Amino acid sequence: MIQQIDYFAIAAPLTLALVAGLVLLLDAFLPAGPRVTAGLGVATLAGVLAALAFVTAQAFSGRTMSTFCVPARLGAQPGLCSFVVDRFTLVLTGLVLLAAVVIVLMSMTELAGGGIPVGEWYFLLLCTLVGAVTLPAARDLIMLVVALELVSLPVFALTALKRYDGRASEAAVKLFLVSVVSTAVMLFGVSLLYGVGGTVFLSRLAAVLGGEAQAPGWPEGSSSLVAAEHGLPGVVTVGIVLVLAGFAFKIAAVPFHSWAADVYQGAPVPVAALLSVISKAAGFAGLILVLVVALPGQSATWAPVVAVVAALTMTAGNLLALRQRSAVRLLAWSSVAQSGYILAPLVVAIQTSGREAGAGAAGASVAYLVIYAAMNLGAFAVVMLVSRVAPRNVLDDYRGLALRRPAAGLSLAFCLICLAGLPPGLAGLFAKVVVFREIVEGGAAWLALVMAVNTVVGLCYYVGWTARLFTPEPGAAPAAPAVSRRHPAAWAATGLAVAAAVLFSLAPQLVLDMTLLSG
Repeated sequence: MIQQIDYFAIAAPLTLALVAGLVLLLDAFLPAGPRVTAGLGVATLAGVLAALAFVTAQAFSGRTMSTFCVPARLGAQPGLCSFVVDRFTLVLTGLVLLAAVVIVLMSMTELAGGGIPVGEWYFLLLCTLVGAVTLPAARDLIMLVVALELVSLPVFALTALKRYDGRASEAAVKLFLVSVVSTAVMLFGVSLLYGVGGTVFLSRLAAVLGGEAQAPGWPEGSSSLVAAEHGLPGVVTVGIVLVLAGFAFKIAAVPFHSWAADVYQGAPVPVAALLSVISKAAGFAGLILVLVVALPGQSATWAPVVAVVAALTMTAGNLLALRQRSAVRLLAWSSVAQSGYILAPLVVAIQTSGREAGAGAAGASVAYLVIYAAMNLGAFAVVMLVSRVAPRNVLDDYRGLALRRPAAGLSLAFCLICLAGLPPGLAGLFAKVVVFREIVEGGAAWLALVMAVNTVVGLCYYVGWTARLFTPEPGAAPAAPAVSRRHPAAWAATGLAVAAAVLFSLAPQLVLDMTLLSG
């Protein structure tokens, strides 16, 4: 044995992987029927809850765990581990698993109508979750890329599992092509960083690229950054830009955002919700690890790029959302705009006072991501309920919803108000205030101004959609369809997401304390 494996540290992804195999076997050997469909959903939900229980136990243990480490007797420095469970890992993993509970409940409603192979759906969903809970713990470039691809690859098939649906097939092809290109770009950037630093471990890469350690193969007393005669600073810059471009594809940031609306609209609603929350959370987890852990010494290179991308992303997302008449497409462009808000604090992550500032700025991004997940999942859950009776799912289908179905209408209204950052949806307001504070204190006042303008623009479509919920149908117009009460799983998903949004509105300090990554 070269190394010991800490199975408690990897308990969450291991549990999900085992349940994924179990679900596939049960689907293969049990006869098809409504009971088996429901049973596979319950088994998947139980697996997610079991993984969440392990994460909770890790959080209460109060210690940082690591595994897959290079043994010291092989000459490695201490701390070179591929898998680390710290506060950052626990927060992002908990977010992914809680969001997964809501998405599994939404999936139960989606699969109840038939037409989608149940076993394959839950197997692919669990595989995506394995990647999503592994990625925040990844501390080397190889595990980072593999985990990110494990998040992405099953989503292609999930999108296309809605057979004989042309829009789903088109969405799957677009998502596949975009992801393949982004992966190729990212791998090229990763290979350049590895070639310069001579290591795949993020902490070691930070030391080498920051000039604190010597890269393998360089003359004694030199570093990869001071050896200007070899042109390495330019190679580092190219590698950083390529890695940023790869992550920009994953989080639908400008200029790599054009796929979002078509894919969201063509995919089943639970998959759209997964892309908007779990896939986005995984993308941001990887981006934060690369920028704050591996490349803090190169902030002069990546901070201006991230600032411009954040400003363009929030602006493009909000302006495009103004033109939408489809509920899912509006949420898609809203999700793009929210990516810009989440990116913004990273601009000042390393510019003020080193690693503590980096942890604070990254914590602001994670806090916004946690609050955004609750708001967005609640909106998608209600959108799914409406999609069961209104296949076109346009904004006019929601007219008077709060009058016909108060529970659904008020839930959606609260989530939209939260996304807009207006009372009583104080969760969104607190999230924006935290981001504003980090940006202003970090000296990026111009970006705070751009964000303020975009927040006002976002009010237009959020408030407009909310107003429709309370506007009765004109007398001459046919009444919009009422939401059915026959989907308990989807109603449960709505209740859980809205309850989280209400909790965050009443006690935002819970999120802020939890995401204080420097603690």
